[in-house]
Amino acid sequence: MTEPKSVCACGRIDVHAHFLPDFYVEALGRAGLRTVDGGMPVPAWSAAAALEVMDRQGIATAMISLSSPSTQFLPPAERAGLVRQVNLAGRDLMAAHPGRFGFFATLPLPDVAQALDEIAYAFDQLGVDGVILESNIDGAYLGSPRFAPIFDELDRRGAVVFLHPTSPACLDALGLGRPAPLLEFPLDTTRTVVDLIYSRTLQTRPNLKMIIPHGGAALPALAARIAAFANLPFIAPRPVSEQEVFEALQGLYYDLALSAHPLPFAALRALAPLSHILFGSDWPFTPELGVARNLHALATANGLSEADLQAIARDNAERLFPRLAALRAA
Repeated sequence: MTEPKSVCACGRIDVHAHFLPDFYVEALGRAGLRTVDGGMPVPAWSAAAALEVMDRQGIATAMISLSSPSTQFLPPAERAGLVRQVNLAGRDLMAAHPGRFGFFATLPLPDVAQALDEIAYAFDQLGVDGVILESNIDGAYLGSPRFAPIFDELDRRGAVVFLHPTSPACLDALGLGRPAPLLEFPLDTTRTVVDLIYSRTLQTRPNLKMIIPHGGAALPALAARIAAFANLPFIAPRPVSEQEVFEALQGLYYDLALSAHPLPFAALRALAPLSHILFGSDWPFTPELGVARNLHALATANGLSEADLQAIARDNAERLFPRLAALRAA
């Protein structure tokens, strides 16, 4: 793999990277899952392979997280134990490779009390960089009042929340017989963000910093439509105005995993300030060739300056993760 032109000299921060510890793959196997989300193969992962890909693609730090289906393949009562194993493994990976990995903790939802305990443990004991939330929890979307205590606590901490899609509960009916990442992942991401905005979960928690994957999914294309429906009095709850919808969308952060092609990138740029656009690879679920192609498109097809490319590669993420800025300054 050759490195695309316009590489940030200080090294990229990849906010959308996954890991699959052996014990997690074994748990999937015990549940009979050789593929996930409608037919996606479970990819091979190791720390050594991750570092090799990172070095080839100019990635200094990967902010790793557990991808879909997270722990939702287990009965709810059995999730907390696997979640704790995952979070300890993320802490250990960070410790074993200082500066090369960050980590978004997984939460044992839908049990809110256990999730609040895990937030405290993850931030106060493990030193995580944020949390990952799947787009729905057993079919319940994130704007549901049942999850309000989670968002209250994350807002109190000024936490970074990485949103990641998972299959909708009705995948068999809607998925057209194809894997969920083709269509249902971006649609489920969009669905839960709309739920968060129409419930006013985001607007009433200004300290949250939420990263939306895949260039904002369908949000850039649907933003005006989503905003216009805020005027309909028979919808309740709803945003107070169209302007509030746009302000909420503009306040989110967006990664570019699979989304640096000029078409989606232009739509995202019309919605979000460049300061809120981040690099993401989605490796290993996106193979390295796909990561390299996405980087090439970003660097060559969007008319970005060297300063813009550096901002997306690293500078914008350093404002979200001050410890990474401190590492560079050390």
